[in-house]
Amino acid sequence: MAKWYCIYCGWVYDEEKGDPKHGIEPGTKYEDIPDKWLCPLCLIPKSKPGLFKKIEGESRDETKEFSL
Repeated sequence: MAKWYCIYCGWVYDEEKGDPKHGIEPGTKYEDIPDKWLCPLCLIPKSKPGLFKKIEGESRDETKEFSL
C-alpha cells in the first residue's frame, strides 16, 4: 500500500491506515477517496490536482520533512 503527502502541510495519508476519523476506511487507495475529502491538517481538498504526491520507496515517513 502506498503513502501520499500533502505538499501544502506535509501530512501523510497512509493507504494501509486510511483516515477513519474522516470516513476513510483502512485499506482505501488514494484514488478511491472521494474528491470532497479534505486533508485533516490543512483542509486542502483532494479535488485540487497536484496537492498530494505519492511517496516513492520506503525511506520517507511522517516524521521527516519534505523538500519541495
